[in-house]
Amino acid sequence: MDLNLRAPSEIVELLSSRLRTERLARQMTQAEVAGRAGIGVNTLSNLEMGRSVAFESLVRVAMVLGYADELENLFKPRLDSLDDILRYEQSSQRQRIRKKVRNG
Repeated sequence: MDLNLRAPSEIVELLSSRLRTERLARQMTQAEVAGRAGIGVNTLSNLEMGRSVAFESLVRVAMVLGYADELENLFKPRLDSLDDILRYEQSSQRQRIRKKVRNG
């Protein structure tokens, strides 16, 4: 499935549904997952409904359900060439992106 062709709201809906399905497939209650993740049941419910929650809550639930490896790869840099590696190394040293000045 190509997520590049979907709106962000559709991706949230898809992932929320997958999260709920995964929890149910593991025969875990919302209270059980929430307790192991250190979050409230309402937070987990909101996450499964696609409502906005803290990013840390998503990470905690993903870890409880065994998706730590996927999290590690989530924003991993794509280093396909020497230029990519050099650009990545330079960007890690830089603290702030300068605002572009418009001419005109």
